[in-house]
Amino acid sequence: NTYIFIIYLISFTLSVLSLKYGVKYIHDKNLLQNIRAEGPSSHFKKKNTPTMGGIIIIPIFLLIILLINFPSPELKILLFFTIFGFFIVGLFDDFLGIQNKINKGLNVRQKLFLQVSLATFFTIFALKNNFISSDIAIPFIYQIDIEEFILPLSILTIVALSNSVNLTDGLDGLAAGCSSIVFCGLGIEILLNNNPTLIIFSLLSFSMSGLCLGFLAFNKFPAKIFMGDTGSICIGSIIGIICVITNSYLSTLIFSGIFLIEALSVIIQVSYFKYTKLFYQKGKRLLLMSPLHHHFELKGNHETIIVENFWKINILLVILGIVLKISI
Repeated sequence: NTYIFIIYLISFTLSVLSLKYGVKYIHDKNLLQNIRAEGPSSHFKKKNTPTMGGIIIIPIFLLIILLINFPSPELKILLFFTIFGFFIVGLFDDFLGIQNKINKGLNVRQKLFLQVSLATFFTIFALKNNFISSDIAIPFIYQIDIEEFILPLSILTIVALSNSVNLTDGLDGLAAGCSSIVFCGLGIEILLNNNPTLIIFSLLSFSMSGLCLGFLAFNKFPAKIFMGDTGSICIGSIIGIICVITNSYLSTLIFSGIFLIEALSVIIQVSYFKYTKLFYQKGKRLLLMSPLHHHFELKGNHETIIVENFWKINILLVILGIVLKISI
């Protein structure tokens, strides 16, 4: 599709050109990364790397939303302000982390409250305007109407993906590379649905894929800039929003396997530590460190090897999701 190729190329080019000058601007403004003492010791050399790279690529995506013709102006407005809201949450979180000089911004409850509020606003408005359907595609059943359960499912999807991408953003190029792959998968999935009213979201998916790939040129090891929560929280929410609007729950679940495994590794690690501490008076850990990529780091694997293998797995997951889509 010519339009898809053009928007992908434009997004990639704008990302690369913006970052070429943006890295220096962010460095000059002292928006530099602080490293947590609890993290792997090898990461201390990354201190003072420019961060908050999301302030470069996310505004480009918001501009693309404004320039593209949507079937409904209300849908355009809803998308713009919801994504902008997640962008502000990540921006504020990053700003506090830099200001406090300990890489700690909003606490978990504050961040979760804001994410759930934005996801709830989006879902309720979308339901009232019939932008999303409660008919969920189920393998070998075709579809089932989950009625009122669509509200919690949509909110959970957006919030879970927003946090999952955020947790994955711990190694150079990991979140950016996986995000580019996932958006490619989403774009293809929407094309396969052959629904003219949703084709706009295929364009947006490929646009984000191009933006993430352009960012990867500066974020790969050794990173010249980090995405920060400004980018990762917002990128995860965009994946979730596109999933909800296009009713691509199963495919997105498969495509986002790396993100979800990373998030589950944190949940399992924390839960196991708390329960063992409760029963044995001393917390135990299943992993050397969570998220999962840090466990492999402490096992002696170089981060470039970990990132490369995660990319390969993500590509296989996208292929699997597309094959299942065609088969069903």
